[in-house]
Amino acid sequence: MKRLLLLRHAKSSWDAPELADHDRPLAPRGRRAAKVIAPYLRRQSLAPALVLCSSAQRTRETLERIRPALGEAAAVEIERELYQASEQGLLARLRAIPDEVASVLLIGHNPALEQLAVSLAARGERLDALQRKFPTAALATLDFEGSWKELGPGSAELTDFVTPKQLG
Repeated sequence: MKRLLLLRHAKSSWDAPELADHDRPLAPRGRRAAKVIAPYLRRQSLAPALVLCSSAQRTRETLERIRPALGEAAAVEIERELYQASEQGLLARLRAIPDEVASVLLIGHNPALEQLAVSLAARGERLDALQRKFPTAALATLDFEGSWKELGPGSAELTDFVTPKQLG
């Protein structure tokens, strides 16, 4: 079984309009939300073998805040291509993961991240919540059988979906 964790970056700041979108940092609310998600990752033993993170400032800051909860074994790849990737672009990147990698955390952006999660999830207790909204710093956990190459629409089960608001 493979596990895919999809984490939307935490809330970003709009305080410096002169900054390019790629360079926007986390807002104070985003920093707090990332701190709420980190202990949840640790409690649930969600330690991925590989972390794929968009190169945008806000995704890298989100990663920085949750990194202590991920364990030492996680390899981290910061990829510019993930910044403006479409749902299909994200799926293509995931399908390129070697089969010996059992679990991946992808830290990215909406709308593509939400579209990917909804597309992959065929079933799951929290599917309705996921379909309604994938807010900043929300985490979707999807499990599936088979190889990364076989990952596609309806191939995964949404085993959990949490938001910082739920966690306090």
